[in-house]
Amino acid sequence: MRIAEKFLTEAERKQVEGRIAKAEERTSGEIVVMIAPTSHHYHDATLLGSSLFAVLTGLLVSLLSGKEHFWFFLAVFAVSFVILNELFRRVLPLKRLFVNRADMKEEVEEAAIRSFYRSGINRTAKHTGILVYISLFEHKVRVIADQGINAKVAEGTWQELVDTITQGFQNRQHAAALSAAIDRCGDILAPHFPRRDDDINELSNTIIIGGVSD
Repeated sequence: MRIAEKFLTEAERKQVEGRIAKAEERTSGEIVVMIAPTSHHYHDATLLGSSLFAVLTGLLVSLLSGKEHFWFFLAVFAVSFVILNELFRRVLPLKRLFVNRADMKEEVEEAAIRSFYRSGINRTAKHTGILVYISLFEHKVRVIADQGINAKVAEGTWQELVDTITQGFQNRQHAAALSAAIDRCGDILAPHFPRRDDDINELSNTIIIGGVSD
């Protein structure tokens, strides 16, 4: 969870939340931003990485020590595995080396959809909620719009927001990229869903820090 909390400073969070409020002044749509540390635990990747390195450590120590017998190797392997398993669990860049890209894409997709419903974004009066889901471990962004929006806005439209956010993150301009994407989201929604006289803020503008965490 801490990695997600450190992704934006307090000032940057307020900046982004202010842009959400500003965008919603032009539209009846509801924009929600969620930042998740990861979309899945990827225990298999932890097991695979720690097992492989423990085997290599066992072989190397056995060869260098001249104690090339099975029980010595097994003892070194066991100790190494315990240490490395904890290392891979905590050091996310190491774990990421053993996660398949297709698996990451699938897990982010599933986690974003779960978050959309668990956060109640699907329960706005006119079904005009939209989720901007950012998964830090996978370096992926997913935008999900409710059925009221999808009826008028082509799903492929949201790729522009994904590209804006992703490019900004690569340049370490997190808040600026998010702010620009939210502004653009308001531009897209406003013509189809203009703000009504009786419009109320159905969903909080506060950035949600959550999702799956190890």
